[in-house]
Amino acid sequence: MRSESKSSSADSPTAATAQASAASSESAPADRTARRAVTVFPILVLAAGAAGLSTPGTFSGWAPDVPYLLGVIMFCMGLTMTPQDFSGVVKRPWAVALGLVAHYVIMPGLGWLIANALGLSPQLAAGVILVGCAPSGTASNVVTYLARGDVALSVSVATVSTVLAPLVTPPLTLLLAGEFLPVDAGSMVTDILKTVLLPVLAGLVVRLFAGRYLHRVLGLLPWLSAVTIGVIVAVVVAASADAIKSAAALVLLAVVLHNGLGLALGYGAGKVARLGAPASRAMAFEVGMQNSGLAASLAAAHFSPLAALPAAVFSVWHNVSGALVAAWMSYRARRRPAA
Repeated sequence: MRSESKSSSADSPTAATAQASAASSESAPADRTARRAVTVFPILVLAAGAAGLSTPGTFSGWAPDVPYLLGVIMFCMGLTMTPQDFSGVVKRPWAVALGLVAHYVIMPGLGWLIANALGLSPQLAAGVILVGCAPSGTASNVVTYLARGDVALSVSVATVSTVLAPLVTPPLTLLLAGEFLPVDAGSMVTDILKTVLLPVLAGLVVRLFAGRYLHRVLGLLPWLSAVTIGVIVAVVVAASADAIKSAAALVLLAVVLHNGLGLALGYGAGKVARLGAPASRAMAFEVGMQNSGLAASLAAAHFSPLAALPAAVFSVWHNVSGALVAAWMSYRARRRPAA
């Protein structure tokens, strides 16, 4: 297991801490670092959203830069990756495959059901569904560690789901969101390749050939990613500031239901498959936590700023809920290790 996880994903500044902590699971300092980072990130994103809402003019002209900002984040993610991240696929292909299927079936399906059940407008419905069709967010690596879950499985599922995103996210979005808005799946594939897969691969190549020169800056990458995703959230919120006041409560309800049911059903999938308690905890977070930075970028580019609002809200909420659920799971694991 590598010492730095995909810490620079669009949804977590802290996954590096998860792997470092997992390597020494009894390390109190590492545990405190993980908890502090999980706490700081949603606060930073919430502050960015408040800035976008209060001074939309400051960020309104930045919308064309969102794909480039996401590319920077994904490049940083690639810098923290090593080939070991893919070793779990070979060691436990069944568990990784189950995690991928659960992620790309449960969350897209929930997004469609919630959009219809709440009667969301076409823009918001497409945005919620797109969040569900996004790959796993690697904040899941950190909260899996905090929950005493299977971090290796979490890293493997998050990594492979990101690599598969160009092949899976566009057709799923077309299938489920096409009834609400026109979806150009081909253009979406191109955007994901340019803003996600290519930057990740570029970062991985740089890490492979110049890794010995990067160790001094790896610790800065998580916080660079945190600031960048904060800027993305500010831009998304600023672009739809006028609509937020009327839609905020409904969007929050949709996000809470989407994330909460995803966590529960992901955990249930692991239990039904008899993967064991640690792996089931990992499954909960791999299913319920999304790369909402990618979802926000795609929604803004292919639908509208309003459609990106669910992703911006999800970016804050899933980190808060993830930390809370992880604390509860950790408490149960300490009291009943076999449960």
